[in-house]
Amino acid sequence: MSIKAVAFDYGGVISLPQDENAMRDLASIAGIDADLMKRIYWEERHVYDRGLVDGGGYFRNILAGAGCFPGDAAIEKMVLRDVQSWSRINAETEGLMNELKQAGFKVGILSNMVQPFLDTVRETLPVFRIPDGSIYSCEVDTIKPERRIYELLLSALGCEAGELVFFDDTEINVAAAEKFGIRAFLWRDAAAARRELEPLCAGRL
Repeated sequence: MSIKAVAFDYGGVISLPQDENAMRDLASIAGIDADLMKRIYWEERHVYDRGLVDGGGYFRNILAGAGCFPGDAAIEKMVLRDVQSWSRINAETEGLMNELKQAGFKVGILSNMVQPFLDTVRETLPVFRIPDGSIYSCEVDTIKPERRIYELLLSALGCEAGELVFFDDTEINVAAAEKFGIRAFLWRDAAAARRELEPLCAGRL
């Protein structure tokens, strides 16, 4: 079965890794140790990714568990700094996405993503205008590696599992996609992705 579509994770694939100063800055705003911020940052992220809490609720929840209760102004600064920390785009990935689209393939984004970030970048970052179909966890109350989010992506792109290639930088998400029948690859960089795509693209890339 030939491929019809290629989808990409956002964080660490379409974007560069999170800004290395982000945890230090978030910790400074909250008034806690940076190592503690690193530890608690991911503890409730799945709830935030599902859209079950807003940015303020997410930061208040994780900080309360650490005995920290910053005011509203500090929380707003943390939400903004968090959004900024994931906003650096990998130009090589963006270039590959554009090339695939120009070659006639459908392009998608499948990402565990929080609503404040999506609200900020959807209209401001050009890479979000490339896809033919995208699924963001905060809008559908399901996250990778749950089966339903892959089903939604296939529906959005109008293809069968075997007609889709998916790149993600997390092994568990790649394994879940493969279990569903999607041709999935662990992301290394755009050059490696191109090598993995070439034999599947029938000379179109």
